[in-house]
Amino acid sequence: MSPRRSEADEAPKSEGRGLKTAPDELWMEEALRCAQRALEGGEVPVGAVVIREGRIVGRGWNRNIIDFDPTAHAEIMALREAGATVGNHRLNDCELFATIEPCPMCAGALLHARIKRLVYGADDPKAGGVVSVIQVLNHPQLNHKIEVRSGVLASRSAEMLQTFFRNRR
Repeated sequence: MSPRRSEADEAPKSEGRGLKTAPDELWMEEALRCAQRALEGGEVPVGAVVIREGRIVGRGWNRNIIDFDPTAHAEIMALREAGATVGNHRLNDCELFATIEPCPMCAGALLHARIKRLVYGADDPKAGGVVSVIQVLNHPQLNHKIEVRSGVLASRSAEMLQTFFRNRR
């Protein structure tokens, strides 16, 4: 997956200050667009984006089925693209936005990438690796801590997932 650069990849400038900052909801909108791409491919609709200095450096959506790859979760795909874009496996100055609480595998990848901040939509009561089932992040014995914000556009993220699973039954 090669990154596509456009003006849409930049955060809108805050009025009056000229700062390249965007509210979390705007980045989550992009993650929801990625989730829609997963849905269109017949995958569980989960999307993620990695942000660095007000720009998208990685996008991902679930590709497990298409790629025959159990690790092809949205967060992993976004981290892979971000690492290639940045030219480093360490993403210390990056934030990841995901439509659902990352699973334990993805939470572990966030730690290894040294992501500074995670923002996600809906909790995952069946497989969440941040707060719901297993608390992988911010264990006292780990040397890296990740700031976490949950619940951003949670109802939209949850509805997309619920509709997907309802339609599969």
